[in-house]
Amino acid sequence: MKTIQRLSVLVLAAAAFTTMVGCAATSTKESTGQYLDDTAITAKVKAAIFNEPTLKSAEVNVETFKRVVQLSGFVSSQADIQKATSVARSVDGVASVKNDMRLK
Repeated sequence: MKTIQRLSVLVLAAAAFTTMVGCAATSTKESTGQYLDDTAITAKVKAAIFNEPTLKSAEVNVETFKRVVQLSGFVSSQADIQKATSVARSVDGVASVKNDMRLK
């Protein structure tokens, strides 16, 4: 009976360890917590850009990976590029902003 209990504990410990390792972050993969944080940052940046009156007509795409926000898409002027970058940097939780926006 003790052998079965020990085996059960070992199997549960192995399953728990495998689950934790599966959710760990690597240089090219986010952990579950980082993914959720990045999703929230992306939503905040999109809302901030949408609420900026000068950027209403801009086609700005926002992606976040490990708190680094990447902006892409098309805008009408260099001033719009600078404004979108500035707005993104001002959002809480953003570590840095990569700008890949283009002029129309």
